[in-house]
This record gives sequence, C-alpha cells and structure tokens, in this order.
Amino acid sequence: MWLGPEEVLVANALWVTERANPFFVLQRRRGHGKGGGLTGLLVGTLDVVLDSSARVAPYRILHQTQDSQVYWTVACGSSRKEITKHWEWLESNLLQTLSIFDNEEDITTFVKGKIHGIIAEENKNLQPQGDEDPGKFKEAELKMRKQFGMPEGEKLVNYYSCSFWKGRVPRQGWLYLTVNHLCFYSFLLGKEVSLVVQWVDVTRLEKNATLLFPESIRVDTRDQELFFSMFLNIGETFKLMGQLANLAMRQLLDSEGFLEDKALPRPIRPHKNISALKRDLDARAKNECYRATFRLPKDERLDGHTGCTLWTPFNKLHIPGQMFISNNYICFASKEEDACRLIIPLREVTIVEKADSSSVLPSPLSISTKSKMTFLFANLKDRDFLVQRISDFLQKTPSKQTGSITGGTKTSVSDPAPESLPTPQEASEPPLSPPSRLSSSPSFSTQEIPTTSQGLLKVFQKNSPMEDLGAKGAKEKMKEESWNIHFFEYGRGMCMYRTAKTRELVLKGIPESLRGELWLLFSGAWNEMVTHPGYYAELVEKSMGKYSVATEEIERDLHRSMPEHPAFQNELGIAALRRVLTAYAFRNPTIGYCQAMNIVTSVLLLYGSEEEAFWLLVALCERMLPDYYNTRVVGALVDQGIFEELTRDVMPRLSEKMQELGVISSISLSWFLTLFLSVMPFESAVVIVDCFFYEGIKVILQVALAVLDANMEQLLDCSDEGEAMTVLGRYLDNVVNKQSISPPIPHLHALLTSGDDPPAEVDIFDLLRVSYEKFSSLRADDIEQMRFKQRLKVIQSLEDTAKRSVVRAIPGDIGFSIEELEELYMVFKAKHLASQYWGGNRSAAVHRDPSLPYLEQYRIDASQFRELFASLTPWACGSHTPVLAGRMFRLLDQNKDSLINFKEFVTGMSGMYHGDLTEKLKALYKLHLPPALIPEEAESALEAAHYFTEDSSSEASPLASDLDLFLPWEAQALLQEQQEGSGNEDTQERREEKGTSPPDYRHYLRIWAKEKEAQKETIKDLPKMNQEQFIELCKTLYNMFSEDPMEQDLYHAIATVASLLLRIGEVGKKFSALTTKKPRDGAHSGDHSSATEEDEPPTPKSHQDPARECQPPSAGDPQAKASGDTHLGKALQDSHVIVEGGSGEGQGSPSLLLSDDETKDDMSMSSYSVVSTGSLQCEDLTEDTVLVGGGACSPTATSRTGGTVDTDWCISFEQILASILTESVLVNFFEKRVDIGLKIKDQKKVERQFSTSSDHEPPGVLG
Repeated sequence: MWLGPEEVLVANALWVTERANPFFVLQRRRGHGKGGGLTGLLVGTLDVVLDSSARVAPYRILHQTQDSQVYWTVACGSSRKEITKHWEWLESNLLQTLSIFDNEEDITTFVKGKIHGIIAEENKNLQPQGDEDPGKFKEAELKMRKQFGMPEGEKLVNYYSCSFWKGRVPRQGWLYLTVNHLCFYSFLLGKEVSLVVQWVDVTRLEKNATLLFPESIRVDTRDQELFFSMFLNIGETFKLMGQLANLAMRQLLDSEGFLEDKALPRPIRPHKNISALKRDLDARAKNECYRATFRLPKDERLDGHTGCTLWTPFNKLHIPGQMFISNNYICFASKEEDACRLIIPLREVTIVEKADSSSVLPSPLSISTKSKMTFLFANLKDRDFLVQRISDFLQKTPSKQTGSITGGTKTSVSDPAPESLPTPQEASEPPLSPPSRLSSSPSFSTQEIPTTSQGLLKVFQKNSPMEDLGAKGAKEKMKEESWNIHFFEYGRGMCMYRTAKTRELVLKGIPESLRGELWLLFSGAWNEMVTHPGYYAELVEKSMGKYSVATEEIERDLHRSMPEHPAFQNELGIAALRRVLTAYAFRNPTIGYCQAMNIVTSVLLLYGSEEEAFWLLVALCERMLPDYYNTRVVGALVDQGIFEELTRDVMPRLSEKMQELGVISSISLSWFLTLFLSVMPFESAVVIVDCFFYEGIKVILQVALAVLDANMEQLLDCSDEGEAMTVLGRYLDNVVNKQSISPPIPHLHALLTSGDDPPAEVDIFDLLRVSYEKFSSLRADDIEQMRFKQRLKVIQSLEDTAKRSVVRAIPGDIGFSIEELEELYMVFKAKHLASQYWGGNRSAAVHRDPSLPYLEQYRIDASQFRELFASLTPWACGSHTPVLAGRMFRLLDQNKDSLINFKEFVTGMSGMYHGDLTEKLKALYKLHLPPALIPEEAESALEAAHYFTEDSSSEASPLASDLDLFLPWEAQALLQEQQEGSGNEDTQERREEKGTSPPDYRHYLRIWAKEKEAQKETIKDLPKMNQEQFIELCKTLYNMFSEDPMEQDLYHAIATVASLLLRIGEVGKKFSALTTKKPRDGAHSGDHSSATEEDEPPTPKSHQDPARECQPPSAGDPQAKASGDTHLGKALQDSHVIVEGGSGEGQGSPSLLLSDDETKDDMSMSSYSVVSTGSLQCEDLTEDTVLVGGGACSPTATSRTGGTVDTDWCISFEQILASILTESVLVNFFEKRVDIGLKIKDQKKVERQFSTSSDHEPPGVLG
C-alpha cells in the first residue's frame, strides 16, 4: 500500500534492511518471519501495546538520499509479495529518472510528488477526504482483516485499546468492533490471545463494576463470559457495542430489518474515515431518540439541534431547552422534563423572522403558523445559519402556500394565511370544534368504498343531552370546559404547548368528544394522516378481495372483538374493523395480523373514523409498541421482561413468589398486548389508553406494578398459579370508571367474579394516581436501555426454541445425537447469516421469511452448501469435492427451488456418516444417478431419471425443455412412470403457487403427510446404472481414496472391483441382447455418452500412477463449464482422441472448450477404467471388448460418428455391493466411524464463532 511520505528519523530501530539501492530501502520488522528470538517477542509485544503500524505492515519501503539523515516512508506491505511489487515498480519506473537529478532536495521533492500522484490516482474515484486523516483508521481496518481473516465486506466501525481478562490476568490489546463481529487481539511476551464473537451470538451485554473488574464491560455468549476493562472512554465503547448488538438482534428478528441495516446509511464514498461508519451509527441513535421523543414518522431525519430559550406566554417565562430541526418539523424540549415540549410541523409555518436583538432578548427568532400562533425563540447561537436551514426545508415542504422568511420587520406576507383555513382537507389542524370535525368532515371516498367517517361510538350511542346524565354529565361538561380553557391558553392541534398541566388533564380523563382528536395528536398519527391523504382509501381498494393467511385469521377474530359492545354486534362495525385490519396487513406484511390487534383496533374505531383508526394502529404497531405484533410478539415479551425486572427491584419478596408460581409470564402478556383492554372493563381500560398515548409504555408498566402492589398480601398467600390468576382477575374485573357517561358494557373477562362476597370496587383514577405516586421514577431512556438488555435475552431464547423445534422435527432414524444436531444447526444457521453479511444478494437472503415454520426459515443455496459439504463430509475427494457437493445438493433439493433447509441438509450428512456399508454405498450410488448427475449426463439415462419424482434439471438449463418433452413420452410406457409424471405436474403447480401467494401451512402438512407415507426404499428399488454413470462413480471413489493412509491398497481393491463389474456388465449385456430393443433408446441415450473404456487399448501405464489418476475431473463440474456445453461425453471422448490418438483430429470438437489441464485431468480420470480392463485377462474377453459401436479399432472414427457408447451395458446396485464386499479393505473404509464433532469444531473456527489465530503465520511469529 502506498503511503503519503512521512519523515522517519531512526530508520534502523527494530527493523532489518533486506534490499537497498541508492534511493530506496526495503525493510522487514524484527521478529517477523523467520526466527525472531527474544527481540521478536519484545517487538511483537510493543507493537500490540503501542499499536505500532508494524502489526499491519511487517514490511516497508523508505526513501533516502546519500547525504541526508532523514528517511521518508513511501510504502508498506502486509506480505513480501505486496512489498516486492512496489519495490519492482520503483526500480523500473523511478531509478533511471532519479539518477539524472543533481540536487538531492529535488530528488526527494520529485519522489514525494510521484508517490502523492500514485495515491491520488488510486483515490480519484473517491470524493475528497474529510478533515481527519483516514490513514490510521484504514491501517486498523487492514490489520483487523488480516488478523482475523475477515472478508472485504466486513466494515470496521471503531477500535479501542483495552484489557481482556483471561482468568485473573488482564491482557492488554486492541478491541475491534465491526458491523458483524467483536474481535480482540493481544500479543504479550509470546502469549497470543485472539478472540472473535459474532454479535448475533451475544446473549448479554452490560457495564458493571466489581472489585475484581473495575468498571468493565461484560459480554456473554451461550458458551463463554468475557470481561473487558481499562477503556479510555467506557461510555462511548459500551454505547457503540449496544448499537451493534441491537442491529444483530434486528437481523435475527426479521430479514427485512437485516437487509435495511446491512447497508448502514453511509456517505457516497467508501468508509475510509474513522468517524464515517461510527458517525452514521451515532446519527441513527440520535434519529431514533428524536423520533421517539416527539412521536414523529419513521422516515424523519434529525438535521441538527441547538440550545435556546422559548417564550411561554401562559406563564410569561423564557424556558431554556433544546431546539431540534429536521426535514419537516421544528421541535423544542425543555431542560426540565415536564416544563414544556413543542412540535411545529413546517407545513404549518407561514412566517419565520429574525427579530431585533436586545440585551434582554439576544438573537430572537419568531415563527408563526397558519393557526395564528407565534413562537418566540431566543439565545440562538448561530441564528443566520439556522434561519437558512429552516428556509431550505420550507422550500422543500409540499404546500400550496410556502412560508416566508423576513429579515426584521413584519411584512404583509402573512395575509394569505387565512385563505387556507376554510378548506378542512388542506388545513392540518383539527378545526376548533372537535364534534364538527368528526361529523362534518367529508369521507374522502364514500362513493367507491364504504368507510365510517366518524367514531362508531357517535353512531351507536343514543344522543341524550348531558343534563339527563346528572352528576356524570356535569363532570364530563367540566372536563370539556377544562380542555377548552387549556386549548385557549396553550394552543390547539399539533402546535400545542405540552406541559405538566397537559399531563394532569390527561390523568383526569379525556372527555369522550375529544378522545379521538387527542389520541391522534399525542400519538403523532395526525402527522402521517395529513401527509398521506388518500393513502388509506387506496390500500382498502388494493386489499379488497385479496386472500392471505392474515385475512383468514382476521375473519376468524372479527366477531371476537369486543362482542359485548353494540357497535360490533352489527355489520357496520364489523366491516369497518375488517377493512382497517386488512389494509394494515396489506401495508405491513411482515406483521400482517396478530391476535390482540383486533381488540385494540376496535377501541380505536369507537373514537375515530376508519382512516384515523388506521393511522393510530400504524403509530401503535410501528412506533409506540415496536415488535409487539409480529409473529413471535417479541416486543411484548421484552416489555414483560422489563416488568419482571422492575418487580424484582421494587417488590423482591413478591417477585420471588411469582417466579415460583410462574405467574408473571402467563398473566401479564395480555396486559401489554391489549393495553389492559382485554382484562378490565372497557370504560376503565380506555382511561389507561388515554395516558398511554400521552406517556407511552411507561404508563402500562406503572399500572401493572400498581396492580401487583395492591394485591401483594393475597398473592403471597397463594399456593398455585390458578389461585394467583384468580386473585388478579377478580381485582381487574372490579376496576371501575365512575365518571364514564357511556352505558356500562358487561365485561366478559374469562375469570368472572366468584366467591362469597364480591371484592371491593377500585376506581381507575385512584389506581392511576397510586401508580404515578409510587412508580413514576421510570424514565423513557431507562426503559430503552432495559429494552435492549431484555431484547438480547428474549431473541436468543426464541432462537434456542427455534433450534429445539427444528431438531425435534428431524426423524429419529437420522443417526445423529441431539447435541450433534444442535451443533450442526448452529453451523447451518451461521452459514445462512454469513451469506447475508457478505454474500451480496444471494438467493437465501431473499428467500428468508420469518413467518414460515422454523424449519424453513434458514435455508442455504448451492454455493453455501458446497462450502459446508467440503468442511463436514467424511468423503473428502480433494478437488473433486465441489462436484460431489453439487450432486448431493441436487439430490437433496427435492422441490427444485435451489435452496435446501436444515432437514434436507441433515439427511444428506446422515447418509454419509450413519448406517451400515449398504446405506452408505446406496447414498454414494444415488449421487451418480439423476437428478444428482447434471442434465447433460442424465439425458443418456432417462430410465434412471424416472426413478425420481421430479425432472432432472436442478436449475433452468437449456436442456430442461427437452427433458420435459421426453418425460410424457417415456411415461406412456410404464404405469408407474405415469403416476410419477402426474406428481411432477402437481409439484410444478405447487411451486408456482408458492411463488405468488403467502405461505399456506396446509401445503407443509401435505408434504409431511407424504413423507410419513413414503415407503422404506429397498435395494431393488434403485435403478440400474449405465456405463457413463459407472465411470463417474469410479472417478469419485478414486478421488475419495487419495488422502487415505491405505491409499495403495484401496486403489488396487477398486481396480479389481471395477474390472469385475465391467465383466458383469458385459455378461449382462449378452442377455439383454436377446431381447428386442426399442430404436428410440439408442437414439436418445447414444448421443450423450461418456468415455468408453472398452474402445481404448488396455494400457496398464495409468495403474502405476495413482497420484495422477486422482486429478479432479474439472469437466465433470457443472459450474466449470458453460451451460451450452451439453455434449460432455463427446468432449471426454474427443479428449481421448487427441491425447491418445495424437492425430490432432477433431479441431472443432467440444474438447477445445476445455483447458489443457482439464483435458489431462479428464483423460487420467477416465483412463483409470482402462486399468480395470487391463487387469482382466484380455483373452477371456475376446470379442466382448469390442462390442461398443463395433469400432474399437478406430477411436477417431467413433468420435466422428457422434460417440456411440454401449447403451445396453448396465449394472445394478446389488452387483456393485456384492463386488465391494469381496474386498475387505473397501468394507473397512466404508464402515469406519468418523466423528462429526471434530469437523463441526473446525467449521466453527472457519465461521469465526470463537477464538481463532491468524491463518497466515504461526502464532508465535506474528510479531
């Protein structure tokens, strides 16, 4: 790597000069490479502790002139090869030029200019670098990649110096935090520690301080606990680790989040800068916090924030706080939590002006809105820049009337503002009279789609005047009056000042007439509704009549949603609920529909129009209750975990008792999922929902704690779970709202009040007051931290559940133990995830669907399978392994979607590891028949192909269509084949269906039912093998034995067996010659034939060269050839013609597509079968040897006539088995046990799941 020239004063300290010329010196770091001794150890230790650049660059090139004492670094390299390349470039391009110069200073200037030019050339595609020097960070990234063997795609986020506690000894080193891994490296006095943990494996991450580990960070995985301490800035490090672990959890949770987060928002140029990726993560964290604080839409991005004061007219004060600006909003939050909060949508802004500064009011800025409110900010540090930013955003804001920016005095630009008020659709404030808002605002698409344009409560409640309701009516009137006064003082609509007074009013209960409007404001749903006019109507139209699993579940639950309420006892309410839920399932298919959404949505519909209910549901599912309503209700489980943790802190005795009874987990889930709506009388629960929309999840946690606190004595006396649930159920049943003006709705809770005397009634407002008095110390950011901690725990336990489910789904006869299956699952899953980290847009990443059954969620494609097969197979075949892996993949991929799940994967592995000799040979035999053999080879043996239910094309190959043509024609001959043909159509149909519609679980049930019915396959069911397939089988066996200690014996045995089988095949052919053949057999299978051993003169030469025989048959690898090269057999024959015939004929033949190496390999592979013939007595064979095509004397002739392999030659599995049983060395080879555990361990190291050393050099020498 070329470096910007920097001065080096002491050139030889710790370095050894390896090459030199008058202008340049190539040096190697002491202790690197050979030898090293004590100096090497010390230098290595120094490098790690001081973070010397030598860890990355053991080689460097310095520029020097003869009289100068100063050296300049011009290049460094991580390997001798890299540095030599630079050295050679310098010698060939610069040495002659430099020798012309007279002045040494000119030489140095020229060299520096040249090097800078090279670096500029390399970076010309990048935008100009930032202020910081990227060299240091790039160096650390290279070091991390080299040290831990990470691919290019793995981005370093930041690195820190710290200590890792190994036992009780701290090891000082460097902690590298990458997007997907936590890595640590330390090298102290010859002791190396190298550690890699995937973020997806982290089960616990916390900052703690003990006597042993002063202020340390603890990282737990399933099988180890790691402690890191001695950080310069532990807070920053811990925060970053938390963000990265959180991203990893999102990846496990849903693949959508994964694909989104994998490309972290980054500048256009690649990250060379220390702060680029980290800055993005920090920005992401700030954005999330900003959106959560002010309940803004998910796509809102914070542009910046600044300290200022806000003039609050209601108490005549300047309140200090922070102003936040983003694309569409200006927000303000006071330093005191409850003092004031403000949200100004830019679509509302009419005027932004800089007022005159004074000593009382420095740098004031006034912002006016359409609703005639004016906000005065002061003490702004950089007012001009701020006004410019706001002006830029205002210009981009889509609005018929743009806001104006004025310099000092007010101008008449504010005049057009009133014009926008009369049209309710444009004005984004709710008009001042909420009842008229609900009743008069026209429904946007009443003609096309029937939508309820107002809350169902208005429709179904008999409008009796307030006076008739007595005290309750008077109380309701007072509430409305209080809110009207509040609106007058604090403003109404989105731009309302939100203060402690607002919270007080919410806690006293929102009047029924204002509930819908205030829910929309406090939840932020109003913003999205106003900025997406017509979106809901469009969704309803699109989703109408569409069938999915979600719609089926919605239909099932419609009549269970508040059946006691009159609004949902008729079609109007039910239809509205159906439309809202279906539209949401259509908008967000990852959530779709989850039980409990129906209950919450039915309440939203009571207080708002369909469109309003829809946007409230969006706010709930996507912002306020994140991940609550996905298939595994992760969010609710996370908050339930927080609830248990809080119970432990504030009521330790009760917590212990509840854990013992196992109650918390079973009872509190519904509290969170339905916001108490399913467990409390409706009119009481709705008060909790009021507070929830204002305060968020904090209220639900507080109320839950207050409920436990109120029942503590009774719960401590409970003896079992049922009793505890009855106590809590009866208590919640009797929480009443005495102020409700609605007629009481009978509460159909499962635990109906029972016992001698009914329990005392509890007023909901008292319960809320107690919850705030006792438990209001909870803060939003504390809850977020607790959520992160619980999310790790919950998602990892769900992953463990998934693992157990998948392992349980594997049939008992598979042969692996539960532990082995679990280990295999982890390796399989790691491979799937790795493809998503670095695999670009691999098909597996696209296909993952969290709503599928566990077994189908993680799947791998052919290239991933090839990697796993190579590291786990007991049948290592050297460079022939990928070919075998490809065949195994095609054999396992029964539904032909080019992906296999864990069950299929384990079945394949089991065939190689378990079972007796017969089973293993059967697996090997199948690998050399279609569909495992590629279509080109399969076409020469169509009858064998029909043994399998599907056609033999594993992907869309040019031959697939031909095969489809042949299949029905062949199928007419045999009834069995006819049945299988229909099975094939069914599969085709099923595959199409699978591609278009959501997953149908009945489809999986049908598959499993078929699997259960499948008859146990016997030896006799296996089809016979033709000559070409037999050759492939023998190639595989030869490769398999190449690394075995008994190599020679095995070669001899297989040669004997092969020759025996060839004779058996010949004898069999004589019998088959008596029966009349169908002419078309020859026509179709003769074309695509393989090399014919019998054609060639027997040459014992290759028998003596087993090593050469074990060369890989590259041509046999489907990936190695162009798909058009279908005539594999011909190519093999022609290669023989060229090599052995030596006549140079057949110039246009397909063999020219193969490289010399491939030709040689194929020749040596196929010619081993000549050995078989050679080891027979030639006299015994007589004419049999020349039966193939009748032209054995002229190999060239046969190749010209299109390859005439003997189609009658075939061999059965029983014959192969019987022949192999005659050789004890072969029997022993297949019967020896191989421990898969060791292979899994090695594979895990490859996957970087735990400690690894550098692959490049021995650990002791890494210094």
